[in-house]
Formats: sequence, C-alpha cells, structure tokens
Amino acid sequence: MELEQARKRAEELRVIIERNNRLYYDQDAPELEDFEYDALTRELKALEAEFPQLVTANSPTQKVGGTPSGRFAKVTHAVKMESLLDAFSYDELRDFDRRVREAGIEPEYVVEIKIDGLSCSLEYENGVLVRASTRGDGVVGEDVTANVKAIKRIPKTLKNAPEYLEVRGEVYMPHDAFQHLCAEQELQGAAPFKNPRNAAAGSLRQKDSKITGSRGLSIFVFNVQQVRGKELTSHAESLDYLKSLGLSVSPRYHIVHDIEDAIAEIEQIGQNRAALDFDMDGAVIKVNNFAQRELLGSTNKFPRWAIAFKYPPEVKETTLRSIEVGVGRTGVLTPTACFDPVFLAGTTVSRATLHNEDFIRQLGLCIGDTIQVRKAGDIIPEVIGVTRHEPDAQPYQMPEFCPSCGAPAVHLEDEAALRCVNPECPAQALRNIIHFASRDAMDIDGLGTMVATQLVDKGLVHSAADLYDLTIEQLLTLEKFKEKSANNLLQAIEASKQNNLDKLVFAFGIRNIGDKAAALLAEHFGSLQAIREATEEQIGEIDGFGGVMAQSVTEFFAKDGTTDLVHRLADAGVNMQWKGEPKGDKLAGKTLVVTGTLETLSRSEAEALIVKNGGKASGSVSKKTAYVVAGAAAGSKLTKAQALGVPVLTEAEFLAMIAEDKSQQ
Repeated sequence: MELEQARKRAEELRVIIERNNRLYYDQDAPELEDFEYDALTRELKALEAEFPQLVTANSPTQKVGGTPSGRFAKVTHAVKMESLLDAFSYDELRDFDRRVREAGIEPEYVVEIKIDGLSCSLEYENGVLVRASTRGDGVVGEDVTANVKAIKRIPKTLKNAPEYLEVRGEVYMPHDAFQHLCAEQELQGAAPFKNPRNAAAGSLRQKDSKITGSRGLSIFVFNVQQVRGKELTSHAESLDYLKSLGLSVSPRYHIVHDIEDAIAEIEQIGQNRAALDFDMDGAVIKVNNFAQRELLGSTNKFPRWAIAFKYPPEVKETTLRSIEVGVGRTGVLTPTACFDPVFLAGTTVSRATLHNEDFIRQLGLCIGDTIQVRKAGDIIPEVIGVTRHEPDAQPYQMPEFCPSCGAPAVHLEDEAALRCVNPECPAQALRNIIHFASRDAMDIDGLGTMVATQLVDKGLVHSAADLYDLTIEQLLTLEKFKEKSANNLLQAIEASKQNNLDKLVFAFGIRNIGDKAAALLAEHFGSLQAIREATEEQIGEIDGFGGVMAQSVTEFFAKDGTTDLVHRLADAGVNMQWKGEPKGDKLAGKTLVVTGTLETLSRSEAEALIVKNGGKASGSVSKKTAYVVAGAAAGSKLTKAQALGVPVLTEAEFLAMIAEDKSQQ
C-alpha cells in the first residue's frame, strides 16, 4: 500500500473507531460488535506500524476511548486507569512473554477472567467508601459515588481495612438481572439494552441513584490502585487480601509459571465461560510481582506487564422453521425467527429477533433456509446470514394485517417498521398501561410489570383510564396483594391525578414524543385542550419540534379512542393543566452553547437557565449561535466560536446577563 492510500485509510478508520468509542464509552450504545471494532483497531495499528509517520497523538490507538460526560462531577485519578493491550492469537501471547523476558524478568503470571462491564474506582478511608468514579479517559472520570452506594452488592464499609485503599473493579449486570430488565423495557415499548455491558454502564450513569439501585448491579474488583497502611508485593496476594476485606474479587485467578501454562488456563476459562452468570470478553495475563511491574512500566495507553486475550465469537448453523410476528406498545410488528435448537455460548437457543422487514429482505430469508446464528455479546441470539436456500424457496413476506386485532399493518413516513395503528389493539394494551404508570410518565408506584399483567389478564383494566376505577376489592384478587399493598396502590393512583401536564402527555405514549418533547408541548400550550386543538403547523413552530413530531401529535389526538381516553381521564379528575413557571424572555430567540467546566454551575444547570430565560441550549457552534459560555478546559467549540466571531461569555458574564444565580433556580 502506498503512503497516501494508507493515510486516507487511516483517517477513515480513526473516524469510525472514534465514533464507536463515543457510542460505547459515553452513550453505552455501540453500533459495532466487539470483534468488528477489534478488527478495525488491528487494521489501524498495522497501518501505523507500517507507516510510523501516520501516528498522531490523538489516534484512538494512543489513548483510552472514554470521555467524562457533563452529567457528573469530574474526578482526576491519582493513578491512571489504563486499558489493556488486546491479543487475538496464542502467538501474540507468546510475543508478550518474549518481551517480558527480554526486559530481564523471569515472570510468574496470574491468569484471570476479563469481566465485561464498566470500569470503576472505589476509594475507602478507614474502611468507609468515600468516593466512586468511572474510568473516563483514564485520567479524568465521573463521580458516581451516590449511584455506587445504591448498589447493594458493593460494600459501603470494610472490616480491618487499611488507612486508605483505592481499588479498581468492573461493575457488571448478572444475566438474570439483564433478562429481567430487557423484559421490562420491551413491555414498556422502550428499546432494550443490547447486552449486559451496555446495561451496566447505562444503569451506573443514571441521574437517579434509585434506578441504579434497582438494576441488580454487582462488581468484581481486580486491582489495587493505591493503599496506605498495608504492604502488598504481588497481584495474587492483593486479591487474597481484598477478598479478606469483604470485596468481591475476580472469580477465577490462577498463578502459572510459563506462557504455555497461561494459554492452557485461558483455554480452560473459555470452555467454562458458558456456566458463568455474567458476561466476560476474554482472559487477562498479568505479571504477578509488583516490583517487576515497575521495571516493565507502561506505554502512554497500556501497561507492559499485562495483556488481554479476546475469544472469537461462536457462530452455528441451523434451519429456519418459521417466523412469528409480535406487536409492541407503539404498534410495531416485530418478527422473530424460530429455528431448530442449537447450543450456543452456553445455552440452547431456538429464537432470535429479526428486527424489521428491511432486515429480512437484506438477508433474503426464506422459510427452510440454513441460517447462521450467534449471540451478540454472548447473550442475545441473532441471525447474521443465510448459508443455503432450499430449492424453490420463496422470500418471506411480512403480514398485511396485525396478527393481534386484524387491522391493516402500515408503513409510516418511510419507516422500516410495520405498525398496527388501531388504538384498541389488545396486544398494545398491556404495554401502554405499563408505560402510562412508569416513573417518567404518571409515576404510579407499585404498578409494575407483574401487577399490570395481572390487571390485564383478569380483565380489570383495558386502558389507562380503567386504572382510576379500580377498587380495593378488585386489587385483593391479585396474587400477593394484601390490604396494605392494595391501599398503597390506590393512594399512588390517586396521587398521580395531581401530576403536571407534561407527565400525562408523555404517559400517552405518542410516537416520536419523549419526555422532553412532552414538556415542551405542555409548557407551550398550557393545557391538554389547547394541545388537542392545535394544528400541525402550530405545533411545528415550537423550538425543537419537527414536522414528523408535530404530525405524530395531531394524528394521536385525532383518533376516536384518544378522545374517549381523554374524557374518561378528565372525569376521573386527572390534571390537564400546565403548572410550571412561565419562561423569562432575557434570552428569547437566542441560541447558546455551553462548553468547558464552569466554576459554580454544571453544564446541565447552565443549559436549564438558558431555557428558563427563553433561549435555546445547543450542543454545537454555528453562525446562528448567539453566545458561547466557556469554562475551564474549553476545547474545539471555543476554537470554532472564535473562528466564526461568535461572542464568548464567562460564567460570571452569563449570570449577569440573565441576572440569575444558581441559588435562584
């Protein structure tokens, strides 16, 4: 490959890898599977090795992928939280061993499981947990202390602890907790997390620590970052010590004396991985002796004393026997492949989602096909290809009618998904009720999935309005319900009548309308009646709304079923008025961008003040930006603002402009 060709490909790879780093580390929603990401990273490393002049300081091969978000306070790590060099063959492990020995070291190795979760630091002072933080970019992470303290399986105090102890571990979600969470999300019509790693990361970084505490998270500690008051000389000794303090450590770690024994242990771990109740994405080899680690040191990204082996994904062939179609809360028809059972990544699977009609068409699926199946993240079955069609096989066609109610299934706005738009469709009733009662909607405490399922199955509730007609006698017929729990639920239902209008609008489950859009609607129009009477054009004038969103609102309120629902909720006494404070106009018509670290305000607090004073808070700088509010360590946004001539404000100047301070929020 010529230099210019290599330069172009390296730039392409960096864009793809950086994008997936942001999705993976910062948004917990990667688009690439691990092995696809790893392949791209290996290609970039190979190019940079062949053409060293292409290496840049900002290349993803030279730095840890994550960045601390603005949602949490930042924590600067006293000891850098490094990532590990990945290996994909045993020969790469042997090369690692050779490099260690060439440094004049006769190593003893510890081999342990590599848990797939979110890396986290825990700091204890005299045995009391005082701070927890994410890895971030390895140097600066996020303070998640409140959320970590809500996780039951992480000890808040340690017995016989040293004066100070900082440990590093992997916060993970056990498989049973992940399956339960996905089932809840699907019933609520929300997109389920792709795998337990994303679920763990998304759960740990919640704004509400109660949500974090409810997700069944746990941790395996695998390293001592700092310790005062205790002398430790080896990794195995440190793990034994941490275990004695009451911390959950890496569940399998063995000392070996040469690289071939390490490889044998890695093979053994791989054979037993299916029996684990958590995700692992490899095995790690570490030099055991701490003094030897000091001699080996680190690169700017990886320690030279450790390496991670990544197992290849397992793919099996089977025969597609049928495709079942289910109906979600928003009416989306979701096809599921039913195939001959195969043993895959530790369990027998016979079903996998096919996403939508376009996905089926891209694969060219026909009943009777020999298909390739794998588990995404070693847990979620998925069909990835077709090996062979049967003679005279016919491509599968999605149904023209809803399999639940028989209404026509339609495509809306060129969506890939087919939808049933019948508001009375029974398949959607349960999911609608679960969403209506959820925390961000009407927040009816005690009305979770299990209770909602019983209410629907017993015919007590057919729509959200029926919730307000429930009696204690009806609730006492539910499984595990006593008088106290029945009264508590009735009180929660009664209290929900006083919710602000935005909660009700979001609870309706209008397609394309999330909680923020619901709040914009409620605040702009002031009453549900005004929203119902608004035209598509009037709704589209709201800053932040587009034509698709406006159309979704008008279509929803035009349905006869919606009119009946609104009237019944009004008769029940549900609030239908906006009770918020009116917006100020000091920033009316102006778009502001907040960047860097402000002295007294978090980014979200500053953006809330912008909106409160009639302005729009944007995440990107353009010629239309009125001001940029810049704090410490402001980066590319500040540079772009200066290049475009956009006025830049300090935090003090911003607060003076709106004559507001943090205490007045």
